[in-house]
Amino acid sequence: MRLEDLDFDLPAELIAQVPAAQRDACNLLHLHRASAALQVRRFDALPELLRPRDLLVLNASRVLPARLWAERADTGGKCELLLVEPETAQRWWALARPARSLRPGARLRLADGSEISVTGVGEAGRRLLDFGAGKSGLEVAHRLGTLPLPPYIRRQAEPGDAEAYQTVFARVEGSVAAPTAGLHFTPELLDALARRGISSATLVLHIGPGTFAPLRSSDPLQHRMDWERFEVERAVLERCRATRQAGGRVVAVGTTATRVLESLALWEEGAVGDAVAVRVEGEWLRGRTRLFIHPPFDFRRVDALLTNFHLPRSTLLLLVDAFAGRTAIRRAYAEAVARRLRFFSYGDAMLIE
Repeated sequence: MRLEDLDFDLPAELIAQVPAAQRDACNLLHLHRASAALQVRRFDALPELLRPRDLLVLNASRVLPARLWAERADTGGKCELLLVEPETAQRWWALARPARSLRPGARLRLADGSEISVTGVGEAGRRLLDFGAGKSGLEVAHRLGTLPLPPYIRRQAEPGDAEAYQTVFARVEGSVAAPTAGLHFTPELLDALARRGISSATLVLHIGPGTFAPLRSSDPLQHRMDWERFEVERAVLERCRATRQAGGRVVAVGTTATRVLESLALWEEGAVGDAVAVRVEGEWLRGRTRLFIHPPFDFRRVDALLTNFHLPRSTLLLLVDAFAGRTAIRRAYAEAVARRLRFFSYGDAMLIE
């Protein structure tokens, strides 16, 4: 595989800059793998496309207002911080821009005049920030932070994004990006699915900045994924098994739900290597995954995938290539461009079954 194999032509005007006026009124490109048939529907037609006894698995992670602006206490130089993951309530790993001069001991002044310190340097330019004794990074984020819209949305976050860039079922804070396949659901659509006999379950995977990290190696398969945290109730996995035994399908809503389900399937088989770490806490499975799904891959738990359109040269494009085949995906993306569908986070959706 070459990096160039993950390119496709995308007019810039098809990169969605704002959300759809109504979540479930966006377009849905339906790809049937067995027949290679393509059809464009509205997203609210989803109950007609799925089957009774299917199980939707949703990622209930909530986006944190993780972007903070600060200045060097000694020089006044400006910097941007993106809170990524807590080590404790007081200490958070963050990405900083610019980062090179932020050595341990550096002090930063936030917008309210309070100061924080850099206490460590991690992989991929991460910095460990200490908010001070008795202080909470989460509280500071809610007070001073803004929603971290993806870099291809060429504007600052606006008040409306606080709702639009969260799924209606989001419940556990911790992501720096939305699980965007879930943005199209409304409570009314979830009710319509349930009336048709299509049930839903939730898990949590906190999306990190690696989601947007482009593939740079000439051999894309040499890419190393960032760790991302997840938590799943054992009952969700039991429902997946029962669904398939009853003739239904497990429909992953998004690549994040897919990676958790497939990570745990590998963990149950004892075949994860260093890609998944799981700890059992009563009825919960909590851990981290850096599972890199790319062709060829044997999907053990996911039967159908609901997802958005992904960036060229991305790990997410490789995942859908693995699920549907590169030829079918490129044909589907070409159709999406020809039909003027909207791409990426605030864009339209795709059902692959």
